Amino acid sequence: GPGGRCEALGRVPFGMKLKKQVTVCGAAIFCVAVFSLYLMLDRVQHDPTRHQSGGNFPRSQISVLQNRIEQLEQLLEENHEIISHIKDSVLELTAHAEGQPALPQHPLNGSWVLPAESRPSFLSVSPQDCQFALGGKGQSPDLQGSIPGHLWGPGSTLSGVSQPCLLPTDAGWWCLETFDKYYYDQTQHILNSMLLKMQEDPRRRFIWSEISFFSKWWDNISAQKRAAVRRLVGNGQLEMVTGGWVMPDEANSHYFAMIDQLIEGHQWLEKNIGVTPRSGWAVDPFGYSSTMPYLLKRSNLTAMLIQRVHYSIKKHFAATQNLEFMWRQTWDPDSSTDILCHMMPFYSYDVPHTCGPDPKICCQFDFKRLPGGRINCPWKVPPRAITDANVAERAQLLLDQYRKKSKLYRSKVLLVPLGDDFRYDKPQEWDAQFLNYQRIFDFLNSRPDLHVQAQFGTLSDYFDALYKKVGIVPGMRPPGFPVLTGDFFSYADREDHYWTGYFTSRPFYKSLDRVLESHLRGAEILYSLALAHARRAGADGRYPLSDYALLTNARRNLGLFQHHDAIAGTAKEAVAVDYGVRLLHSLTNLKRVIINAAHYLVLGDKDTYHHNPAAPFLGMDETRSSQDSLPEKTVIKLDTSPRFLVVFNPLEQERLSVVPVLVDTPHVRVLSEEGQPLPSQLSAVWNSATDVVPDVYQVSVLVRLPALGLRVLQLHKSLDGHAAPRASTRLYLHGRDAPVRKPEAVPLHIFPAAADDFCLENQHLQACFLGRTGLLQVTGEQQVHRVSSDFLVYGTRTSKDKSGAYLFLPDGEAKPYTPRDPPVVRVMEGPLFSEVSSYYQHVQTVVRLYNVPGVEGLSLDVSCLVDIRDHINKELALRFSTDIESDDTFFTDLNGFQIQARRYQRKLPLQANFYPMPAMAYIQDVQSRLTLLTAQALGVSSLRSGQLEVILDRRLMQDDNRGLGQGLKDNKRTCNRFRLLLERRSTANKSSGFFSKLVSMFKALGFPGTRTGSPEVQDERPISFPSLLSHITSVHLNAEALVMPVALENPALPALRSFVPLATTLPCDFHILNLRTLQAEDDSLPSAEAALILHRKGFDCSLEAKNLGFNCTTSQGKVGSGAGPAVLWRAWAGGARLAEAAAATF
Repeated sequence: GPGGRCEALGRVPFGMKLKKQVTVCGAAIFCVAVFSLYLMLDRVQHDPTRHQSGGNFPRSQISVLQNRIEQLEQLLEENHEIISHIKDSVLELTAHAEGQPALPQHPLNGSWVLPAESRPSFLSVSPQDCQFALGGKGQSPDLQGSIPGHLWGPGSTLSGVSQPCLLPTDAGWWCLETFDKYYYDQTQHILNSMLLKMQEDPRRRFIWSEISFFSKWWDNISAQKRAAVRRLVGNGQLEMVTGGWVMPDEANSHYFAMIDQLIEGHQWLEKNIGVTPRSGWAVDPFGYSSTMPYLLKRSNLTAMLIQRVHYSIKKHFAATQNLEFMWRQTWDPDSSTDILCHMMPFYSYDVPHTCGPDPKICCQFDFKRLPGGRINCPWKVPPRAITDANVAERAQLLLDQYRKKSKLYRSKVLLVPLGDDFRYDKPQEWDAQFLNYQRIFDFLNSRPDLHVQAQFGTLSDYFDALYKKVGIVPGMRPPGFPVLTGDFFSYADREDHYWTGYFTSRPFYKSLDRVLESHLRGAEILYSLALAHARRAGADGRYPLSDYALLTNARRNLGLFQHHDAIAGTAKEAVAVDYGVRLLHSLTNLKRVIINAAHYLVLGDKDTYHHNPAAPFLGMDETRSSQDSLPEKTVIKLDTSPRFLVVFNPLEQERLSVVPVLVDTPHVRVLSEEGQPLPSQLSAVWNSATDVVPDVYQVSVLVRLPALGLRVLQLHKSLDGHAAPRASTRLYLHGRDAPVRKPEAVPLHIFPAAADDFCLENQHLQACFLGRTGLLQVTGEQQVHRVSSDFLVYGTRTSKDKSGAYLFLPDGEAKPYTPRDPPVVRVMEGPLFSEVSSYYQHVQTVVRLYNVPGVEGLSLDVSCLVDIRDHINKELALRFSTDIESDDTFFTDLNGFQIQARRYQRKLPLQANFYPMPAMAYIQDVQSRLTLLTAQALGVSSLRSGQLEVILDRRLMQDDNRGLGQGLKDNKRTCNRFRLLLERRSTANKSSGFFSKLVSMFKALGFPGTRTGSPEVQDERPISFPSLLSHITSVHLNAEALVMPVALENPALPALRSFVPLATTLPCDFHILNLRTLQAEDDSLPSAEAALILHRKGFDCSLEAKNLGFNCTTSQGKVGSGAGPAVLWRAWAGGARLAEAAAATF
């Protein structure tokens, strides 16, 4: 037409057409559905058949219907924003072809601008998925959160009928010796003696929990002895309790590792002994998470036992007969997660603290302490061997303790554990304990007037007797037993001695644990996918099936490190080194597994695959020179030929990520597999504050990575001016006279004085910094929120009791960190990200702001490289202070699995208010939420409104008298990594609110099968959930993309092709926790089956989640899998559902 313009239209890719059609159809269907609803309501008002069948409507009902219609019209008007969004998205789809991320531009004003994403992203959350996390009102628990303490005296007069059930056991304490040394010095002797002595009398019982030791012993015994073990298990004399690889720490362990070590132990038991554990045994972890009872319940255990609980809580529970209770998840709307929990009532699990309230008397019945032995009773009254002459008197004395203890419980069945650390390693102790106790039992059982039956029993024997006594089936709630929700942190064993130091102790190894965990998950998934493809192609004979043994070893080493004296950081220095060597060995092997799988999957012609372990096709992304060193990235050398990279995305969602690569030249450009240029940024690599690494540069590339897939990239040496844009750097020396080595090819401007305050910003965030310190001062989106950061130092007490590996006993509030010199501040600005580095004497901080679409650009990346090796009795903390009105409430995660509300208790000492933070912590008010996401477990608290404080490292010169015998003096240079996420609450969650109101209207009109409720509606329980963005940011932080360069020694490179395994995207509230190939009959080889573990995450819908960078949809928990694996169990999980699917034959 006149003034018009004629343009040529190219072909629209098929995927583009499909997305456009789906979007247009979705919008059309929505409009048709709403219009149909309007017509239906209109017909309800005017339908003549209704007049004929039911007479005339009363005018009042017509008025009500008319009001409903008007409400619907109003809601449609309110929902105009949704329609507009769909329309805009369709227009964007029409205007842009799907392709690589847009290249950055550098306008004349000097600031970098990244063009808007050509691929629009959607956030479509079903209102049912908002309700999913909250569930229904359900039954209110009898007890929740922390319980105030009440005192009771050990001399209370108690009476009653009891049925003692004694449990010989060895708890095992690994902090003093290495795993192997314990095995050879003690554990093998315990198990050898067990096998001999248990067969001497069928009345004897024994329990064992940790499969790591048991499997090592099993590998070294004969077939005849193995058969004897199976007989003992079969007839109930030997019980395997919990059945995990270890008894894990419950504060610092991530739920991936907790589940993995449980699977490893249970699969071993099933394969070798043919038994499934029924009861849980956890006497030694230093506090208890509610995640563990959930996992045990879903593993078909019906009861559990715990011991190390705050002494005031124990006293209160004992006084109210609540030491046995049903432990329910906070987010459970009914009783589906309930598991019976027995709490031991006294100080310890050793014999002097298990028979009753008086340890002086109980110690007299620990027959290892008979005169002439190596240990005795500290109360100066030794045990006496039981004879016919003294059995009546001794039995009555012991029975009095049993009766007193039984009054603390509601049932007439009594549990009396009989064991301790380092016990039962010699046949003489077995004889002393069993023979003397059997004489007592025979006497008690021969006297009907005493009203008691006593016998040896296993843990499940006790619970079975309890269930039988109250007349219910195992797993049901005994009548009158209370229901409890919450966890048991933080633990104190006396006075104000809170075990909150170990939440941070040895953070280097806590970080290495999570790196190994991420690699294990990635290796499991990629190995399973590669093996399935190889078997389908008939190439499994050429594929390295032996990699499965490396996977098994890594599973077991990761499981071993979950022990409550390993990841807790409470082992001796030599033992910590042994753990570190194991972790590094497995990390290196897992990189090899990933490389081999990636090599096979990216080959265009699988027939060309050849596995050569001496010359791998792909190289490693980084290496570690020793178990206590930080990783060093591989430098890729470029020449005239292009170098190829394979990038692995271990996440189940497509991700848009900035991937860093080190090269030996500034003249580099990055291309996609198809040869299209990708957005990139070139920057210098620094050894220190002022020293640049010569001839090494970091090129950071923005690349879209397929879910669980592999993307092939090209690196080219570019001498024609088309190299990656170069970031510029400003270096503020703050008056220091320090020599500076300048990078040759990257702009650097040096300023002798300190900078003025300055800001960095992208399209979502603005972060401002103090020029004199380089520390964060203000951050926010549109409306500014004050978020400042400071470093603090805690000392320890001058009294006898001081902080150590377990205990945190500060000398008061933290004092500001005052370094010797002011910091050197380096500000780097580039097209993809900008960052501020501040170099202090003991810590180097880097705050990075990504200028890219999607998840990366919605939070601040914060890292702290800590080195306090010259500190004496100091603990370094990082505190964020905000204007959020959080009052005394904050939230921490439990094992990365669920959220627990916390409250700052002013009446308690400062150290009592610290809690474990394996994955995140946040504070909030009615308008905002600030979340600190972490890549390693650390201790955290909120000591004032608007604050979050995390302990980064601890250096302590003395033992804290809890058995370790050492301080914490083996500190390493440790990099702690975080994401800081500031979110706004929606004033009205329009999409969810619209549908919720619509459903409410349906119900009011009498439509059946509708449920009402708003995402914000909760019951009285303190339930909270991360936002969807927080969940996704956490997995981005913990599962980085892995870069594997194709080895240089490949003269004739075969054709490579990106690997995209998922045909459709998973709902974004689903997480593939693992895809674990199961072992064959030969446990060093894989079977044709794999276990798929899915986690559906609960999230808070009231927080905005825009611009995620991918099409985020939820589907009410449904995943289309075709002829997928059978689901073995499905359950609620932290407001989420966890499902393990096994027996998926590839």
